[in-house]
Amino acid sequence: MLPSRFSLRESAVSRKKILLSIALLALLILPACGKRAPAKVRYEGQFLGLFDTVTQIVGYASNKEEFGGYVQKIRDELEAYHKLYDIYNEYEGMNNLKTVNDMAGIAPVKVDRRIIDLLLKAREACELSGGRVNVAMGSVLRIWHEYREAGVSDPERAKLPPMELLREAADHTDISRMLIDEEAGTVFLADPEMSLDVGAIAKGYAVEQAARYIMAEGFTDGMISVGGNIRAFGYKGDNREPWTIGIENPEGGGEFLYTLRLTDRSVVSSGDYMRYYTVDGKRYHHIIDPETLMPAEYFSQVTVICEDSGMGDLLSTALYAMPFEQGLALVESLPGTEAVWVLKGGEVRCSGGFTALLKK
Repeated sequence: MLPSRFSLRESAVSRKKILLSIALLALLILPACGKRAPAKVRYEGQFLGLFDTVTQIVGYASNKEEFGGYVQKIRDELEAYHKLYDIYNEYEGMNNLKTVNDMAGIAPVKVDRRIIDLLLKAREACELSGGRVNVAMGSVLRIWHEYREAGVSDPERAKLPPMELLREAADHTDISRMLIDEEAGTVFLADPEMSLDVGAIAKGYAVEQAARYIMAEGFTDGMISVGGNIRAFGYKGDNREPWTIGIENPEGGGEFLYTLRLTDRSVVSSGDYMRYYTVDGKRYHHIIDPETLMPAEYFSQVTVICEDSGMGDLLSTALYAMPFEQGLALVESLPGTEAVWVLKGGEVRCSGGFTALLKK
């Protein structure tokens, strides 16, 4: 490394040698600076099965092999979270959330740190949402899941769960009885009738962690969509254009309500058209209002735009289950967060800064 200043006793010969060295160094650097790096190419990939949905990945890489490597790393990362947060299936050599539920009231369960991190976020989500997002509502959600599955399998015999059964289950949804020991690395459900369901937060949280991981691995311009939970980072193409993301029209028809231009943002929607079944001609979806213990009926769809995909996931569920004025106040209190509400009947309402995100 060259000195920051020269000695006053330095000889003229020394100065000439140094200047010559600098000149030669400049000649070596100039061709490299003048030569442009190869343009990255757009690639797309997808796979099925994780979080019970389709994962789509779009991004720019130097070649197909490089992109394929990124896709595989994303898949591996998401698969790890999928297994850890699964409440229905066991996996060899792993304690997951099903293990935690099975051991409710019996003993603490030693778990992977990624489970503890999610559940700590879930506590914050419950407080932020005023209880609208409560991972301890598994006992209630399990009943709805069973009736929905039966109704989908046999539509003619579809029926609603008895309210008495739902209220009994709701007595076992106190999240304060989810005991987390960070030092020991354990989770214990103190209520033996309690169970966890992380469906309102797990997918978004996993997408966010996968996006952060793959960016650190060198995939800096891409977009990950897991069942419509979208996380965009970097830009598309050498022109550094923001990503173009459409907000789906809940009425269908393949049209978008709005088209956004975004980078380093997440877009997450919740709606009554995603998971539902029909009883006596009425659709009953999967987002349950913890106050009524019935599917929330304020909106057809809520979309959240924010930086963190996990936050977007929980907010879209929370806003769906609360009145518009209350939801708007919550969104306006969170910097960098915008939302779109589609009311029953088709009326659309937006947060104050939403229009700035629209594609011109």
